[in-house]
Amino acid sequence: MKTKILISTLTVFLAIVSGFAQNQEASDSLTHELQEVIVTANQPATKLVGSTLVSTIPGTNLADLGTALDVLSQLPMIKVQDNSVGVIGKSNIEIYIDGRPMRDEQELQQLLSSNIKKVELLMAPGAAYESTTGAVLKITTRHNFVQGLSLTDLFQLQRRRKWSVMDYLSLSYRVSGWEFFANGSINCNNSVNKGTTTNSLIYNGTETVVGSSQRNSLLTTTGTVKGGFDYSHGTQSFGAYYRYNPERGDFYNSGSEWLDNNPAIARDIDKCIRAHSHLASLYYENTFADKYLLHFDGDFQSAYDANDVATAYPQAAITAVKSNDKRTSTLWAGKLYLKFPLWNGEFTVGTQDSHTHTSLDYRMLNTDVSEYIPSSLTDARQISAALYALWSRMFGKISLSAGARYEYVDYDFKVNGKRDDDISRRDHTVTPDFSLGYSFNEESQISVSYKMATVKPTYSQLTGALNYTGLHEIEGGNPGLRDERLHDVQLFGIWKGFMFQADGLRSLDTYAFVKQVYRADNLQLLMHPVNIDVTALSLYLVWSRNIRFWTPSVTAGMYRQWLTIDNNRYNKPIYSYYFDNTFSLPHGWTITANISGSSQGDMHTNRFHGSWFTMDASVGKKFLNKSLTVKLSATDIFNTANNDWTMNTYGVFVDKRQSYDRRGVALNIIYNFQPCKSKYKGSSAAEAEMKRL
Repeated sequence: MKTKILISTLTVFLAIVSGFAQNQEASDSLTHELQEVIVTANQPATKLVGSTLVSTIPGTNLADLGTALDVLSQLPMIKVQDNSVGVIGKSNIEIYIDGRPMRDEQELQQLLSSNIKKVELLMAPGAAYESTTGAVLKITTRHNFVQGLSLTDLFQLQRRRKWSVMDYLSLSYRVSGWEFFANGSINCNNSVNKGTTTNSLIYNGTETVVGSSQRNSLLTTTGTVKGGFDYSHGTQSFGAYYRYNPERGDFYNSGSEWLDNNPAIARDIDKCIRAHSHLASLYYENTFADKYLLHFDGDFQSAYDANDVATAYPQAAITAVKSNDKRTSTLWAGKLYLKFPLWNGEFTVGTQDSHTHTSLDYRMLNTDVSEYIPSSLTDARQISAALYALWSRMFGKISLSAGARYEYVDYDFKVNGKRDDDISRRDHTVTPDFSLGYSFNEESQISVSYKMATVKPTYSQLTGALNYTGLHEIEGGNPGLRDERLHDVQLFGIWKGFMFQADGLRSLDTYAFVKQVYRADNLQLLMHPVNIDVTALSLYLVWSRNIRFWTPSVTAGMYRQWLTIDNNRYNKPIYSYYFDNTFSLPHGWTITANISGSSQGDMHTNRFHGSWFTMDASVGKKFLNKSLTVKLSATDIFNTANNDWTMNTYGVFVDKRQSYDRRGVALNIIYNFQPCKSKYKGSSAAEAEMKRL
């Protein structure tokens, strides 16, 4: 009922603001005629350059859609959900805005679609990017070098099962070749998720069921404060910034546990989260002798994360289980490369180096539970050094690129102050990549690429600590995880309004979660990651075109893997579709309606249930000469998104039923005063290592 009231109120609000803005417009009929002509823009022109999809935005019906997130959600192979950007069939996505890595999803929310020049999607990133990178999204903005003060404010009010609110304010002052900038944000997010977990197994020769129910409430308050400068003159530029991120969260789970047919036992879990991080970044870039581009990036990051957890059984004579953990991490990183013409092409050579230190102090405060989940202090240090080279050239209609990356890693792992020689190691790896493309004409291109990569597990997966999640359930990491070796062959093709992608993967020692019986005095089930070998094939066909004010885009795809664990096969394919629609209407109105669905199928050790029809929609309008944007959006309108899955590993069958907090509405208001493009040209010195932390 509250949601319906909100929708009605916001609709009236949009109508009132619309009427006010139209009354402020000039009465000249020619002005209105020109506005109606503008909305007949074409669809984005997407071309295949090598293995990169390039979409131009100015002059299309996406230019006035709202924010960068709105644009990305309507482009082929890119999907946006809850402000998170993903690429179909890819993981470990890196996003760059004007050459610098995106540090916060809010950057895409505050970037106006009218300021975007082009979007490049690298489906087969070369040696210049870390081997963990599955795809790279590069956004280039338009040149709006406005002198003086610029201001951007983004306000979002969201209602799902509970209310959430966010505000982002950015200030920039430009004078001569200098730019000084500062921004800050506050985000108060309140979510509720519900679900049940049922584990079935044979234990001591008897059919046994371990079950639990959850109603998770999470209230988080996060902030961001960032400030820095940039200077550019001629061929030389440099800059630096500092960012501070505090976070506070309160998690509460009201549920129950049961064993076999015994009555369920009420269970309450309270978790207090306190965290903060510091990041300092700088860059220097110079072009000399009219052809040699030298670029340097440096980063320092430190982070602290503390959690206090208490699990209580208020209606049973069971002692409360309390624990706490403190994680600290630091990162020093540097990246240096030189780019210059070679053999009628472009050659890049560089080095990327980092030093990482992370420690986790886990304390189990319950004496009985500490018998099988002991306290521990783990310490991991890593030195990484990489050399890479990349060469690319156009031979008429043929594009060619080839590269190689050498990486040296020295990893030292300690538990309670003692070095673990079985886990600590030194590795030397060489990973090549290759891409060949051919352009028949402006509307038809084809490309084939190959990439070999080494993917390191995250530090949270490598931890040796175990976490208490119930009387009979444990979760933890696996310090013995090996690095993944990945071979990726891709084929792309574009013909007029159609696009085709085929991607074949062979992953050796990739990661998947399994649940199995843990050795203890009583029944305990452990969920943790293990290394597996997987072969996978994905096929996608995309069609898109412009029909007057309507731009439909249809994607149909299939993912099929070949995986066997403990004589169980996980080979059921997943079929999916996406039907995106953009409507550009007179007087600055835009409407989107995106429908998607997927069948039941396997991905690694999970069998996901089907969800054949989900729908998101939005309506927005621009005012005040496009400085003010107001948009009302709705997600999972029919509450049909399915998040259920099952798992069958090592004799334990898991049936997970869960209802995510996704259905709702949101109001976005964006105001830009003299919007200008940031000239900051720094990038990340070790983007993948930061993600692992």
